[in-house]
Amino acid sequence: MGDFALTRHLPGLEVPYVSLGEYPTPIEHLPALGDVWLKREDLSSFIYGGNKIRTLETLFADAQAKGLKRVWTLGAYGSNQAVACILHARRVGLEPGAVLFPQRATPTGADNLRITLSECEHVIALRSIATFPLHWWRLLREHGRSSYLVPPGGANPMGALGHAANALEIAEQVTTGLMPTPAHCVLAVGSTCTTAGLLVGLPLAQKLGLWPGQLPKLHAVRVTPWPVTSRNQILKLARSTARYLQQIGGPRVDVDPKMLVLNTRHFGWGYARVTQSGLAAKQHFEELTAPPLDTTYAAKSGAALIELAKELSGPILFWCTKSSAPLPTADSARLASAPAFIRSWLNRAQPNH
Repeated sequence: MGDFALTRHLPGLEVPYVSLGEYPTPIEHLPALGDVWLKREDLSSFIYGGNKIRTLETLFADAQAKGLKRVWTLGAYGSNQAVACILHARRVGLEPGAVLFPQRATPTGADNLRITLSECEHVIALRSIATFPLHWWRLLREHGRSSYLVPPGGANPMGALGHAANALEIAEQVTTGLMPTPAHCVLAVGSTCTTAGLLVGLPLAQKLGLWPGQLPKLHAVRVTPWPVTSRNQILKLARSTARYLQQIGGPRVDVDPKMLVLNTRHFGWGYARVTQSGLAAKQHFEELTAPPLDTTYAAKSGAALIELAKELSGPILFWCTKSSAPLPTADSARLASAPAFIRSWLNRAQPNH
C-alpha cells in the first residue's frame, strides 16, 4: 500500500487518511507524442484505479473517524466514482450506496453500471436528473446522521487534499529524475476536485522546497457543463482547500489563478457525448499501446493533449485518469432484476455511441 505524501512532509497535519492505493503511481515517457509524459493514475489500484482513489482515501477515513458505517456516493449511470466507492468501501469496513442519474449511453458507461448494480445492494437509479436534488435531500434528511455522503466527484477540501498530496509525489519523482520538470500539465476536469487539489499541492511543493524550477500551467480540459465546471468553481474549491490545509496545521498556500488554463475546445455536445477528436485520441493511444482512454473523460483530455503537444514548448505531463484494472465479472441475476428502464439503457450502449 502507498503512503500519504502530505503527512510525510507535514507530520503534524491533522487530516484523516486510509490507504487504498499503490503509490507512487508511475511516470512514463510517451515519445511518439514528443516531450510528453504520463502520470499513470490508472495504476493507482489493482482493484480499481484512476484518480478517484486519492479522494476516497481522505473521505473514507473521515467517515471512519465519525463512526459511520455506510457511505453514499452519487454520479451518472456510468460513474467512475461510484465504481471506485463501491469496490473500495468494504475494504475499510464501510457499506456503499449510490444515487445515479441518466447520461448518454456508452459502452464504458454500461460496463461501469453493470459493476455498480452487481456489487452494490443499495442503488437508487433515477429516470431523470431533474429528480436528483429531491432524492439527495431525502438522503440528507433520512441518512445524513447515520451515513457519510460523498459529494459529486469527492469535490470538497478534504477530498482535494488527496490530489495536493499527488503534487508532492510528482515533485519527488521529478527530483529523482523520472522526468524533466513539467512546463504543462493536461488533465480532464469535471467535478474540479483533482485540478483544485493540484492548484494547492504544486505551490505547496514549491514552498516546501520540493519542486525544482517554475510551476507548470494546468490545462484543465472540461468534460462536464457549465456551471458545474467553470473557472470560478475550480478556483473556489482550490482556495477553500488552501484554507482548510492551513486550518489543520499546514502552511499558508496562495492559489495562483494564472496557473489555470480552462480548455473548453473538446467538450463537444455535452457530458458523455462522444467527440470525433476524442475517438481519434482513443484510437491513437490504443495504437501506441498507451493507457486506456474512456470517451467521457480521458479521451477528451487526450484529444487536447495531442493538439497541445504541437502548440506548446517544454515537457507536458498528462493525467491517465481511467482505471486500467480489469473489472469484476458482472452478476447476471442482479442485472436481470434491474428496473426495465435501466436494462433498456444498457441495451442502447453500443460502441461509439
